[in-house]
Amino acid sequence: MILPASDALLGPDLRHGEGVALHLSNGRIDRVETGRPASGGPRRLLMPALANAHDHARPLSLTSFGAAFMPLETWLPRSALATPPDPYLAAAAPLARAARSGCAAVMVHYTRPSGTMPLLDEAKEVARAAKDVGIRMTFALAIRDQNPLVYGSSEQVLDGLPDDIRREIEAAFVRPGMAPHDYIELTEAIASAIESPTIQVQFGPAGVQWCSRPLLEAIAERSAATGRRVHMHLLETRYQLDWARETFPQGIVPYLKEIGLLSPRLTLAHCIYTSEADRELIAESGATVVTNFGSNMGIRSGVAPIRQARAAGCRVCVGMDGLAFDEDDDMLREIRLVQALNGPWGFEEPDDRRRFLLSAIAEGRRSLGVSGSGAIAEGEPADLLVLDLDTLDRDRILPVAPLDLVFARATASHVRDLVVAGRQVVAEGRVLGIDLAAVEEELRARYRSALANSSFLRALPRYETALRRWYTERAGCC
Repeated sequence: MILPASDALLGPDLRHGEGVALHLSNGRIDRVETGRPASGGPRRLLMPALANAHDHARPLSLTSFGAAFMPLETWLPRSALATPPDPYLAAAAPLARAARSGCAAVMVHYTRPSGTMPLLDEAKEVARAAKDVGIRMTFALAIRDQNPLVYGSSEQVLDGLPDDIRREIEAAFVRPGMAPHDYIELTEAIASAIESPTIQVQFGPAGVQWCSRPLLEAIAERSAATGRRVHMHLLETRYQLDWARETFPQGIVPYLKEIGLLSPRLTLAHCIYTSEADRELIAESGATVVTNFGSNMGIRSGVAPIRQARAAGCRVCVGMDGLAFDEDDDMLREIRLVQALNGPWGFEEPDDRRRFLLSAIAEGRRSLGVSGSGAIAEGEPADLLVLDLDTLDRDRILPVAPLDLVFARATASHVRDLVVAGRQVVAEGRVLGIDLAAVEEELRARYRSALANSSFLRALPRYETALRRWYTERAGCC
């Protein structure tokens, strides 16, 4: 396969090449040819494909389920309304949207199983969706075995609810947790069933506030023994910070180090409320931080100290968390926003955008367990993104560096093609493997039908009021 482009961002330094043709075979880049005569056709910009390093494969926007601008602690219960009606369809839609925005690889931290089939079979359906869409996927089955309602005693919330609402909430959220050994065995069974050259499996503890010490310690031990990576949330909200200060006076990150979980195998999503000492430990350990700008804004969690994390030497990459800034799964916009907010100011480090993009791609791939740096170079995996340069460079008044155009205005609307492991996944802006519009319409129809007479939906307002009261009474008290 030969992939031509008028312009490209090449090699480990994203240097600008003109008249480019990539020769691909066996899923890799065999040869990079430059200086070819202009074809006179549409201008195309060839660049490394992106990596969405933290996501949950949510079928549709949670705003459509009434969750707009809710803090995480009430947003999460409401997200139960979007429980997948069908695991394949529910995964296919967000994975296709990620592909359409230029992502060759996506982390699926699977926090909301459908409950319609055994978890092993459900993981197979998610993997089938990823293969049909054509992208690389890393799957981590999320687990939690404590604090199902709040970061504390559930009774303090349940006791204030009417009996009928209490029963609804208990049925939805208060369930026995899976034993650590059973979770580890299930994860490894999932890996045996679905891992392939484009599918990876990791351990996925939901977060320290939701996972008991025996569970976290068992995962740390098995990860060290097998090398399997671990993906989890850390300090996403100030309410989690309050809980962490009370529960781990020595510090939550030092605790992760103590049990052996803080290592180069660990990826930590959000990290909004980390301290300087936390970031130094994370950098020292080689663990990875994934920032999620749009999500952090949408659920009012705060602004992550990513500038400081980078200065401390942390590995940093970007994820959409199923809640990109415009709720459109646009990874190009997310990367631009993260760099704009966390890049240097004034005359400092004018080349930071280049370094940031290289790092976000390479560290994102590494955190997902995907080989290669993502650079367009001989021998690298053929994961490639093609943008419409004519539209991107819409005015054509003076010559502008393509990389500057990408960071100034690139969005998913500029994506023309995506190649993953040498296979064309998106062509002229359309996902080839599935009919995305039809899948989304089917999901909408199923949700509308399911929620028409939902007793859980009727119970939510009283429960959300009780949650708000519980957290506001305790905010900042630890």
